[in-house]
Order: sequence, then structure tokens, then C-alpha cells
Amino acid sequence: MPLSEPDQHGKEVYDRALLLGSKRDEVLTLWEVQQYGQDSFGDPDYVSIYGLKPRDWYARGVRVAGRTAVECTRDRLAGLIGHDVAERARTGIAASSLVVDLFAGSGNTAYWLKRRIGASRAVGFELDERVFEIALGNLSAMGLDVDLRHQAYQDGLHGLGEPPEDLVILFVAPPWGNALREGSGLDLRCTRPPVAEVVDVVTAMLGHRKLLFAVQLYETVEPASLADLAARFPWSTVKVYDINVPGHNHGLFLATWGWA
Repeated sequence: MPLSEPDQHGKEVYDRALLLGSKRDEVLTLWEVQQYGQDSFGDPDYVSIYGLKPRDWYARGVRVAGRTAVECTRDRLAGLIGHDVAERARTGIAASSLVVDLFAGSGNTAYWLKRRIGASRAVGFELDERVFEIALGNLSAMGLDVDLRHQAYQDGLHGLGEPPEDLVILFVAPPWGNALREGSGLDLRCTRPPVAEVVDVVTAMLGHRKLLFAVQLYETVEPASLADLAARFPWSTVKVYDINVPGHNHGLFLATWGWA
């Protein structure tokens, strides 16, 4: 499909480097969102979120900054993650569940997890003020029932107190930054903060509860960092979603705490 406006940006390539660089905090036009999808994945509709293609969510008043276009979990991936988390959650024999997205960003993953799981609530924490303000406006424009809070995940968890739900499902996807490297893949020890550190904080606060962790991965993960994470749990599994070209797919580390 044609993009929404002529190419007025010369030969500038809309890729991860550009959107996490000079356009990191800049709100993108519809053309730029579609061009990022086209240049990076051969699909102008790649950044589909909240159940809509870019042209449709843009028409509803949804906006994204450069970093969010890169870091958000798009619909196709979020839906698959939600399906697999829901399948495992059903084995937890819980009457009710709470979804907590510790690094919520756009809030799209929290939306899909709640939708797939049928959770009673979805709460997301986002510390970055710019990302939070844009995402809060988007969720309001779409009328989505995600409780987005402008807090660091530690403060947010403390504020939850003792959730009444039987099962707490935690989505862990801290910013990757330089943790994703060509050749070696994603080093979970180098995310900001490191994934294992996040798990340790959560279990120190909620370790007496039945928990289900869902950690977003890349197709290639530094083996020692994954082994270090898996050693913390009685049960875990890894899945890769083959929805991009080989070498550019995302995956999921799923693990239980307090039940196997």
C-alpha cells in the first residue's frame, strides 16, 4: 500500500538507530510510522497497536514517539504472547488474576494480556514522563481499561499492597538499549535495569504470592544471562515467535513462582 505522504526526507532510512537517536522523543507523523515499518520490516502496517493499523489508530488520535515505535510490543506479537501466558495461567487454578506490566511503555502489552487472559485488572508502570503522557492520552483516546501509573516499578509494586487476585502475572520488558547487540543477541544482564534484578525485587516483595513471570526476549539470547534467570524458578520455558525474517524475531521466557 502507498505511504501517506510523498517521501520528503531524502534517502534517510527509518530504522532502529534513527528512531532511538534523533527522533527518540519526537512524536512521529503517520508517514514516519509507516516508513519505519516499510524500511525496517517491509510492512508499513508493522506498528499496529491497540488492535488497529497505523492509519486507523492515528485517525483516532493515537500518537507515538520514536522510541515507542521501536520498543512497543506490536499487536501480532502481543497477541501471541497473551495467548501463551493465558494458557499457562489456566494451569495455576486461580479464580482471578492481575496483570502487571512493570515497564508499560505504550500499554499495548498490558491491553493484550488482559484481553487474552480475561484478567480482572491490568496495571502498568511507566517512569519516563514523556512516554507516560503520550501513552495515557492514547489509552484514553481508545477507551482502554489499563490503569497506567507514572511510577518506577518498585514504587508501583509497593503501592499495589496486597492485591486481592489469586494470581499475579508480571510482564517484564525493561528497555533493551545496548543489551541487544549484533551477533551475540540480547544480554538480559545489560537491560536497564537487568532482568534478573527486576525478578529479585518482585519476588522480595511478592514472593509469598502465586506469580507468573513473562519476560520478552529476542530470538538470540546470551546463554549465560538466560541460564542465570532460569535458575531462579522451579519451572520455565522459552518460545520464539517466527513472525519476522529469521534473526529478527522476538520470544518469551515464561516462568512460575510459588507453583510448578
